[in-house]
Amino acid sequence: MSLYELERDGKAQELIRLLRESDNERVKTRAAELLGNFDDHDDRRDVVNALVDAAQSDSDAITGAAIDSLDELGGDAITQLIGSMAGVDLEDDAADWVKAKAYMQVLDADVPELRMAAANGLGNLDQADAVPKLAERFEDPDPRVRARAARSAGKIGDSRATTPLESVLSDPKAGVRREAADALGNIGNRQALQALLPLYEDDDERVRRIAVGAFGNFGNDRPVDYLIEALSDESAAVRRTAVYSLIELLSNVPTEQSHEIRDTVVEKLSNTDDRSVVVPLVEILEESTQAAQRRNTAWMLGRVTSQEERDRVIESLVDALSDDDQMLRQFAATSLAELGGDDNMVERRLLKIVQDDDVDPEVRGQAIFTLGKVGGERSRKTLDKLIDETEHDVVRKKAFSAISKLGGRG
Repeated sequence: MSLYELERDGKAQELIRLLRESDNERVKTRAAELLGNFDDHDDRRDVVNALVDAAQSDSDAITGAAIDSLDELGGDAITQLIGSMAGVDLEDDAADWVKAKAYMQVLDADVPELRMAAANGLGNLDQADAVPKLAERFEDPDPRVRARAARSAGKIGDSRATTPLESVLSDPKAGVRREAADALGNIGNRQALQALLPLYEDDDERVRRIAVGAFGNFGNDRPVDYLIEALSDESAAVRRTAVYSLIELLSNVPTEQSHEIRDTVVEKLSNTDDRSVVVPLVEILEESTQAAQRRNTAWMLGRVTSQEERDRVIESLVDALSDDDQMLRQFAATSLAELGGDDNMVERRLLKIVQDDDVDPEVRGQAIFTLGKVGGERSRKTLDKLIDETEHDVVRKKAFSAISKLGGRG
């Protein structure tokens, strides 16, 4: 049975046995990693004890995995490790500030693994007074300590960490830069976000992805050019993240700026690869739960879609016509009008909605509105007949308006 299967089946004791008895370092490391998923297991006490022992291993890989898993387990797991390694007596019900004080003392320990554990623990206590002490460890000789200190500073989110974290963005270790970038994104003030802008060109793909992902938190158009550049990144994950950030950015900027920024984005997107932009946009429209994101996405799809992804976009926009959000329905309708085209696909899909009596009248009305912009003779005849047959005032009113744009009644 594989280690994954042991974790999936909840066999904590077997993973503990492998962690303690295996001669294979990779097996022990992986067992330590998986045990971090047993936070509510009946054998939690045994899991914590085994990880505390493993955290004092001679192997850096096993030690690091064990400490990370203790961090994942939460509660008193890291506290127990600190007590075991440093001889500090921390009771379960000790106040957070008491624990934080002990952790800050341990940050100066000679053993790097103990400094790692202390840094991890401070990130879970949300004690802002710990930030200056964590910042001292940004220059720790051990990159694992630097990374964990940066991560914990980001969890606490105190702005005092911003300037020290900026210096970590040039760390020679990519893993440390990733943690610093993620921390600055979590802090999210203007200085932190500004510091992340140059990282869209970092050598490490994950650093670029983290930085680009934070750009959506800006409240202005400062990162637009950087996000457009990121749409050409060699990494598909970075390109996808850039699209999500663009939509998030449009949702965050003031309303009076959003229209101008949307136009700027559309203009710049016209020179990028269509598929790298459209596919993530469709996913946002179909999967996001944020109204502002979906509205901006629906609007943009009508203006950045080329022939390759046109069919899929039309289907998604047609589905959006049935959404509960009236503004989203309007944006979807205007984008469908933009995508009209000579192949009559939009017209055919909309006519199916218009002719279906089981569809909500408001949705049919939205489809009729769009037909007034993209329809032809077939639409004119259908709406002409519908005016006389429908029982719904909203459908009749929309049909009158649309048919006037298509040449009038026969």
